[in-house]
Order: sequence, then structure tokens, then C-alpha cells
Amino acid sequence: MDDNEAKIYFLSQPESWLDYPFGKRTLVFKIKSKMFGLLFTSKDLSRINLKCDPEEAQILREIFPSILPGYHMNKRHWNTILLDDSIPSGEVRRMIDNSYTLVVGSLSKVDRTRLATVHGSRTVEPMSFN
Repeated sequence: MDDNEAKIYFLSQPESWLDYPFGKRTLVFKIKSKMFGLLFTSKDLSRINLKCDPEEAQILREIFPSILPGYHMNKRHWNTILLDDSIPSGEVRRMIDNSYTLVVGSLSKVDRTRLATVHGSRTVEPMSFN
């Protein structure tokens, strides 16, 4: 998956939107006012930061050399994924979905209920790693 495919997939999440609180080079994807992903490119390497369950985050880091502790983030809850084509696109999409779902889970009950009603329960139920 390249940076453009990642951007399109981030924005395909229900009611996600793009913000630039750290400048034009760092794309921040949000649901409501909470970020669920970042995308940045430096020296021709694109990376994304994604929220992750702490146990799953560690397992993913052990499986994939291109998954690192979250750059400039809480390293227990965030991973940095190098978009170097070493991770199958389907797995990157699954991680984006899970990051989105984890952040949706931290929204108010009213917001979660509205999202589930409008977009279906998939928006509030994490996908299994297994």
C-alpha cells in the first residue's frame, strides 16, 4: 500500500476527516475531534501511525519488521507502520479499521450510538486479530 492508497482508505472510514494540526506534511485523520491515524513522508518513505491494543501492538511488531513503536506517540498504544510494501495491503487496512474502531470506542455513548445507527455496527466493533 502506498501513501495515496492509505489516504483514500483512511478517508473511507465513516465520518472521518483530514486535519493538519502539525503542518501540511503530516496528515491527521480524525473521527469527531479524535485522531485515529497519521500519515507522513520523509526521505521518500511513507509511514502511518495507528492506535492499537497494547498486546496486539507488541505481537504485530514481532511479526513484521516494518511495524515499530509509535513515532512521537504513546508507544504502548500506537504503532508506526512503514509503507514499504512488506506488509500485505489487507493487513494494513485491518490495522486502520482497528485504529478507527478503538477511537470510536472512546467517543461518547451518544456519538457511538449515532455512528452505529447511521453506518452500521461495524464502526463500533473491533475486528479480531486472530
